[in-house]
Amino acid sequence: MPRKLLGCMVALAWTLQFAIVDRSAIAVAQSEVKSIEPLKLEEALSHGRELEIQQRWQEAINHYEKLHRKYPDSEDANRRLQIVRIHYDIWRRYTDQSFINTVDRTNTQSALTLYAEILGKLELYYVDPISLPNLLRNGTVFLEVALTEPDFLTQNVSHVPTEKIEAFRTSAHRSIVNRPVGSVREAQALVLNIANQAAREIGANPTAVVYEYIAGAIGMLDPYSAFLTAGEYNEIMSQIEGNLIGIGVELWADKSDLEIVEVFNGGPASEGGLLSGDRIVQIDNYRVLDIGAKRAADLLRGPEFSKVTLQFERNDGSVQSRVIVRRRIEVPSVTDVKIADATQGIGYFRITNFQKTTASEVDTALIDLTNQGMRMLVIDLRRNPGGLLDAAVDISDRFLEHGGIVSTRGRNGAENHNFAAHYAGTTRLPLMVMIDEDSASASEIFAGAIRDNNRGMIVGRTSYGKGSVQGVFHNDVGQGGVRLTVSKFFSPTGYAISSRGIIPHVEFPAIEESQEVLVAKPVLNGDASERSADRRDTRRVRQELDDADLQRAIVEARSMLTRVSSR
Repeated sequence: MPRKLLGCMVALAWTLQFAIVDRSAIAVAQSEVKSIEPLKLEEALSHGRELEIQQRWQEAINHYEKLHRKYPDSEDANRRLQIVRIHYDIWRRYTDQSFINTVDRTNTQSALTLYAEILGKLELYYVDPISLPNLLRNGTVFLEVALTEPDFLTQNVSHVPTEKIEAFRTSAHRSIVNRPVGSVREAQALVLNIANQAAREIGANPTAVVYEYIAGAIGMLDPYSAFLTAGEYNEIMSQIEGNLIGIGVELWADKSDLEIVEVFNGGPASEGGLLSGDRIVQIDNYRVLDIGAKRAADLLRGPEFSKVTLQFERNDGSVQSRVIVRRRIEVPSVTDVKIADATQGIGYFRITNFQKTTASEVDTALIDLTNQGMRMLVIDLRRNPGGLLDAAVDISDRFLEHGGIVSTRGRNGAENHNFAAHYAGTTRLPLMVMIDEDSASASEIFAGAIRDNNRGMIVGRTSYGKGSVQGVFHNDVGQGGVRLTVSKFFSPTGYAISSRGIIPHVEFPAIEESQEVLVAKPVLNGDASERSADRRDTRRVRQELDDADLQRAIVEARSMLTRVSSR
């Protein structure tokens, strides 16, 4: 059985703010929108194209997702979003050595067998009906884009003139478009024909061609379904279990910049003296500048008790070296457990994601805070991208005596479930939940259950609005797996969370665009001192924003506690 996972790609949601104005002001505002908005959209699209030219695919996805939310009727924004997602998908696979190894070790017939297996999984589990002709066209789109990607070409195509590649792309497109396909066997035959044609005309690896049809069959269904490399599949399974083998750090990777965001207490990196903000510049004999941040991050994986030598740059510009021994790391999902206001007894903790260990971690945190005199609890779900469906239900049940938690609806009856709370083991303290535009999936299930059951106050900014459940399946053929959307979920009152999000009771000010850029902007050039200063500034602004939101939450919590006490 697949594990039911709720998670999302990094994205930004837009929050609408309302003001009371008279009719003449509305007329003026509408006339200004008509003249200004198209120009803003055009400028934003131009910025997106600049990110594409620089092949900054993750940033481009974030940018176009934001545009799509602000201008949902813009065909240009939606089309560019689809295109950069394909580029990113190809880039992530071909910067993952486990995928390159899989392609190299798999023959074409085995890849075609995997293709049939994937089509079968889509037919059985995917939330919406599928169309074989559409899946073939999607695979062809992936192949056409792959033939423009340097990583794919370097790995799979010999030195061939650009015009020959373009001629093959056109031919492959024509051979598939409007082609009727009645069975999986027919789809396999068409893919094999294109793979053999690619081998003859441009010397391409036919197995790699088949893999683009495999990835394309999944990758254009929705933003959350994807083919998983062996490394990605293993990492997801480790995240679900809450443990992995590594050095015990959270990383921020972009191009040739590999920065440590967090060092886990008690892990090898912590014991070796590494700090949040250190920038890894070399791993063993490989410079990050030469191989790229994502490939460098992959090198941090390895067998338990194996050694890795790291060179890293400190904020002051100094470069240091450490030998770190990899081992199994327990990755916490509940962090920063504390009494945020000792006078009022307001407890606080952050849930970073929902994994197998989250419920027991929450129990431990509740006991700890209760022993310190907690009278009210603030749970912080900001920037929590999701996790396990079961974990979201279990945590909700900790705070609800009765009532619904969430319902899921899929294409087949096996995915239709109604989850409800049970009286036993309920925590009855007054509750506040913090969310923001990056709170998604499992976070939204918990926040939605608390809101719909009037169990507590939701504060912050409207959540991401994901609203779907993914199943993670291991491939029977080859390595890796697939992540497929198997159902959509709804809050207890039947509210569809997808594309709408959870609206807080108390709205905090939105992050200004200038702050957003400063927080998210990677440093791509400049000397060491400039990079260090920029990274410090980015972390400082992010921390200031977090602190400001938390202080607002504490003020609201005090007021809420006063109201509860006066009843």
